[in-house]
Amino acid sequence: MSSKESNITQLIQDYLLDEGLLRGKVSDPKLEFGFQFIFPPGKDLLGRPVGRNMVVFRPKNKGLIIVSLGVQISEPHINALNSLENNKKMNFFMDLRKSFLLKDVFYRIDIKNHRFEIIDQIFLDKEESISKNSLFKMIRKVFNCAAYSNFILDEYCAGKIKPEDFLKAKEFTSDSDFSLYS
Repeated sequence: MSSKESNITQLIQDYLLDEGLLRGKVSDPKLEFGFQFIFPPGKDLLGRPVGRNMVVFRPKNKGLIIVSLGVQISEPHINALNSLENNKKMNFFMDLRKSFLLKDVFYRIDIKNHRFEIIDQIFLDKEESISKNSLFKMIRKVFNCAAYSNFILDEYCAGKIKPEDFLKAKEFTSDSDFSLYS
C-alpha cells in the first residue's frame, strides 16, 4: 500500500470514527480498503439503532471512493407487493428506477429477490484526498434515496399491511435493527 493509499484509508476511517459511525472493516482482495458503518447515528425510543448499514470503499487501482447501501425488502412488504394487481409491482420498481435517476445515483435492482443497492461515487483529487463534507454529502445522498424508497414502497403497499404483520416478521422479532427493510 502506497503512502497516498494509506493516507486516504486513514482519512476515511478517521471521518467515520469522529462521527461514531464506524462498525468494522471490509476485507476483499478487490478493494484497497472498505469500512462498514451505520448512518445516521442514534437510537429510537425502544433503544434500537435508527441508522442503516452502509459501506464505503475504494476499489483497487481506482481513483474513486464508493458509498453503497443494500436494501432487502421485508417479508410483509414483499407479500403486499405480490398481492398487487395490474402489474403494479413492476410499476413500483420502475418508480424506484426513476427516483434513483432523478437523484443522480447508481443502482442495481434485483426484482426476483426483492432487493436493490444504491451507490454513489466520487473521484479523488490529485492529492488522493476527499473532504469530510464531500464524503458525508455522498452518505446523506445514498441514505436519503433509501429513505425515499421507503415512501414509495409505503404508497404501493398502503392498506395491504396490518401492524400485526410486522410483529410476525422475523426482522422485527430479531435482535437486528428494524426498518421497513430487513
